Amino acid sequence: MKKALITGITGQDGSYLAELLIDKGYEVHGIIRRSSSFNTGRIEHLFKDPHVKDAKMFLHYGDLSESGDLVKIIENIKPDEIYNLGAQSHVKVSFDQPEFTVNVDGLGTLRILEAIRDYQQKSGKQVRFYQAGSSEMFGKVQEIPQKETTPFYPRSPYACAKLFSHWQTVNYREAYGLFALNGILFNHESPRRGETFVTRKITRAATRIKLGLQDKLFLGNIDAKRDWGFAGDYVEAMWLMLQRDKPDDYVVATGETHSVREFLEETFSTLELDWNKYVEVDERYFRPSEVDFLLGDSSKARKELNWKPKVDFKGLVKMMVESDMKIAEKEKAVSHI
Repeated sequence: MKKALITGITGQDGSYLAELLIDKGYEVHGIIRRSSSFNTGRIEHLFKDPHVKDAKMFLHYGDLSESGDLVKIIENIKPDEIYNLGAQSHVKVSFDQPEFTVNVDGLGTLRILEAIRDYQQKSGKQVRFYQAGSSEMFGKVQEIPQKETTPFYPRSPYACAKLFSHWQTVNYREAYGLFALNGILFNHESPRRGETFVTRKITRAATRIKLGLQDKLFLGNIDAKRDWGFAGDYVEAMWLMLQRDKPDDYVVATGETHSVREFLEETFSTLELDWNKYVEVDERYFRPSEVDFLLGDSSKARKELNWKPKVDFKGLVKMMVESDMKIAEKEKAVSHI
């Protein structure tokens, strides 16, 4: 039985990846931060689902800002694969908390790489490492579409931190022979997306508006264009990368771009609503420096990994709307009590 360690296991990607690995027979370990409340809602079903009752899943307290935590956890678990998905992942927040973002998203990766290098030297066991890159690293795009060889031009503290992690991963691969690689993932969404991210913010608000629980939705730049895919599809690409004979970096994307405006139109039309009546642009939600256009070329991943997205744009929106409608219906039912 292979062992996998996932940082950020309680997040959107971490929960889908844990499901995938458990289904493939892995023993899954996840790192979670200590807090005053539990944040395991996305993975609790993995402990309760009768179909995975024989799978092994363990959670460990730790933090990407603490080298000692990472060294101890890796030495105790002895993982075959490590997926670094933990991050302060909100771009707008990174402008408000740049130092924290860089410490976790940038130096956190360096701490893991050093812990892996130290563990491999002591044990002689190879650990395969996946670093979660981001299309935000392309920022002010230098080429359309963006692929593995496209020059980077980050436009936020988040993107700069991710770029630091990207090149440290390449450096440790080349300098020390680590099986370390980067997945440069374009935007990927799901019903498990955090509610502060624009796609989930839209589907949550639209369903609440439909049921009379909310009047308005305030957004920033609705003309920004993104390449949106389904998170469940993208975690499969992560796993496939670590099954290769040699480590390499891959762009993961749908190859289609849609504006926030289009996401609004699709969401509200699904609910038979006119978004223009309910949405207002608020400059408070604009970034100090914007990323206007992202479109990924994942031809390398499709060819070498035999990967392709299964859920299209309309299917993604429909999935999220249906999920959030159930939540809104429960909210309405409670409001009547």
